[in-house]
Amino acid sequence: MNIISIFKTRSLLLFLCFIGIVSAQLSSDFYSSTCPNVLSTIKTAVDSAGCDASVLLDDTSSFTGEQSAFPNVNSLRGFDVIDTIKSQVENLCPGVVSCADILAVAARDSVVALGGPSWTVPLGRRDSTTASLSSANSDLPGPASDLSDLISNFSNKGFTTNEMVALSGSHTIGQASCRNFRTRIYNETNIDSTFATSLQAKCPSTGGDGNLSPIDTTSPNTFDNAYFKNLQSQKGLFHSDQVLFNGGSTDSQVNAYSSDSASFATDFANAMVKMGNLSPLTGSSGQIRTNCRRIN
Repeated sequence: MNIISIFKTRSLLLFLCFIGIVSAQLSSDFYSSTCPNVLSTIKTAVDSAGCDASVLLDDTSSFTGEQSAFPNVNSLRGFDVIDTIKSQVENLCPGVVSCADILAVAARDSVVALGGPSWTVPLGRRDSTTASLSSANSDLPGPASDLSDLISNFSNKGFTTNEMVALSGSHTIGQASCRNFRTRIYNETNIDSTFATSLQAKCPSTGGDGNLSPIDTTSPNTFDNAYFKNLQSQKGLFHSDQVLFNGGSTDSQVNAYSSDSASFATDFANAMVKMGNLSPLTGSSGQIRTNCRRIN
C-alpha cells in the first residue's frame, strides 16, 4: 500500500478533524512520558509503506459510518496502513494512543515523505464512539462542489478562503475514482481538451466507476505546487478543483501558489496546524480504540 493512499482526497484530509464535539487544548508532547516512541514508530511505518478518526469506523448494525458518504465512497484508501500502525503502537503502549492522533501524525509524515512541508502535530485527541453518514454528506465538500460551496463548507469550520485554497493543495497527491470526475471530463467546457481525452481512455462514459487516475497527473508522487499549475492550464481533475481557477475570487491565490511553492508549503502547514486543533475529543470524552475500525 503506497503512502499516497493515506492522503487520498480532500475528504480524508478534512476528516482529520472536521467531525468534532468539544474544544480542548492539545499538546505536541502529550505522549512524552506515556508513549515516548510513538512518533518514531508512526514515521517508520509510513516510510516503509512507501479529528476523531470517525472516518475509520466500519459500518455496524447501529450506525452507517462516513466511509459511505458521497465524497468518500470508493475513494478513501490506506486504512490498512493505519491498522498496521495501530497494531505496532498498541504493542508499545497498550490503550494509550488514539487512532485520531495516529491518523493526524501519519498524514503529516506522508506529506514529508513525499517532499512536502512538516508541521508540529498537536496531540491528545480521543476517538469517537460513533460515525455519522448524514454529517459527512452535509459537512464534506464533494467533487462537484462549486466555489461558493467550498468557501461555505470551510467557513462553517472556521477556515478562511485562503486556508481553503491552501488545504485544497493536498490534491497534489492521491488518486480518484472515475465516478467522481466522469461528468467533468465529458460535459464541462473549462477543461483542456487533450487532458480530457486522455482521461476518457481510463474512464468510459459508462462503467469503470472504480478506475483510478492521479488527481495531479503532472507529478502524482510528489507533494509540490503542480496542482495549482494544472488549474492554470484547465487540468483540474474535479469540478471542485477547477472552480478554484475559473475567473473567481480565488484565481489570484492559485496564481500566487503556482509561482511560489514555498508560500504554498508554509500556508498549507499552518492550515494543517489549525485543523489539528479543531474541536477534538479530549479528556474523558470518547475512548482510545484498540482497533481503529470499531469501538471497544
